[in-house]
Amino acid sequence: MHVAIAGNIGSGKTTLTRKLSKEFGWKPHYEDVESNPYLHSFYEDMRRWSFNLQIYFLNSRFRQIIEIRRNGINVIQDRTIYEDSYIFAPNLHAMSLMSTRDFENYLSLFELMSSFIQPPDLLIYLRASVPTLVQQIQNRGREYEESIRLDYLKHLNERYENWINGYNLGKLLVINSDKMDFRKPEDIGIVIEKINAEINGLF
Repeated sequence: MHVAIAGNIGSGKTTLTRKLSKEFGWKPHYEDVESNPYLHSFYEDMRRWSFNLQIYFLNSRFRQIIEIRRNGINVIQDRTIYEDSYIFAPNLHAMSLMSTRDFENYLSLFELMSSFIQPPDLLIYLRASVPTLVQQIQNRGREYEESIRLDYLKHLNERYENWINGYNLGKLLVINSDKMDFRKPEDIGIVIEKINAEINGLF
């Protein structure tokens, strides 16, 4: 089984991935943040490094998906390959932080990769307002995230909602992160109940 968690920066994906991995015994696949050679540079100069960053993430997540299907084990994935192509790259292009030439090149590569992959069996979307995102970004204290602009988060949220409203690749579970603290056992318990209900419908 392949379960994936989608959501904006600071929505709680990594914390929930870690908790659910332990609860269900699923192997976690985390977003490549700490070893990403472009992330710090991107937040310092988005226009210069946007294409490099998106290609790095695209390659990283494509490799993850190939590994997931090859190994045939139960996996939970922190962020999906679809978020790169439907949310982050188009947003950068719309904000004039990625050139049309680079964006079209990126989309062409994604379209080729997507023809070789299968979507997750269950997608969990963490819906969070911008104030919640800002609070959680501040709480984790990553230095390179201090320069994230509010309008950047707002535009990403809008694109997330548009994508989720039209999502039809498989089962979808929407969780309101504004009302959840994934560090609390009672809140994790609620999420686990919802996931069990969805999983039972897969078989």
